[in-house]
Amino acid sequence: MGVIRSAIGDAVLTSMWVFSMPLLRIFTGIIATYLGLQAIPLADLFITINLVTLMVLGFSLVGTLFGGASFNPTSTLSFYAAGLRPDSSLLSMAVRFPAQAAGGVAGAKAILQVMPQKYKYVLGGPSLKVDMQTGAIAEGMLTFVLSLALLVAMLKGPKNPLLKVWLVAVVTVGLVINGAKYTGPSMNPANAFGWAYVNNWHYTWEHYYVYWICPLIAAVVAGWVYRLLFPKPVMKQKKA
Repeated sequence: MGVIRSAIGDAVLTSMWVFSMPLLRIFTGIIATYLGLQAIPLADLFITINLVTLMVLGFSLVGTLFGGASFNPTSTLSFYAAGLRPDSSLLSMAVRFPAQAAGGVAGAKAILQVMPQKYKYVLGGPSLKVDMQTGAIAEGMLTFVLSLALLVAMLKGPKNPLLKVWLVAVVTVGLVINGAKYTGPSMNPANAFGWAYVNNWHYTWEHYYVYWICPLIAAVVAGWVYRLLFPKPVMKQKKA
């Protein structure tokens, strides 16, 4: 019953995340225009980073209310591989990941229905812009960096939770900018699946190889690397 509850929470949270992501570009432009910052270099970047920070904080709170729900399979898997999710199992993830993918589809369909026509240029989701092998390597490397950065920032970073999330937002936005010419990028299989579904290429090998297999492997490797970099202290047994 706990797994089903987690899966429902994952589906709802993922649909909200996929629905909200396209709004980032719109709100960034609106804020920059309102503040008269369009001509200032990097102003859009600074606004986007802070918007992502607020979004992640908000979604983290909602996820907590849902009993630890997640909107990204790679973060769930990386924390599990790092030995930080004793309550998770491969069986539970086999239930939760499809729920997250279904949530991604719901979010993508919903935003397509309500987005005003003048803003629909921001929709479409991640797409492969290079050959499949290059895209798979790029998406895997980007996901590895994000997963490891998330682990380090959340567990070994500053004590201030706002600063933790801000650092993750900086890394995320930087990876998105650098990965845009390769795969979008997504770094979130559930988000990629939602947009692949509405664009009718969710059944292709390219989609699963680039946006599922390689990122999930990268998330596991990131978890293992974290365990190597920050091994748990060995508890010494007291002599009788």
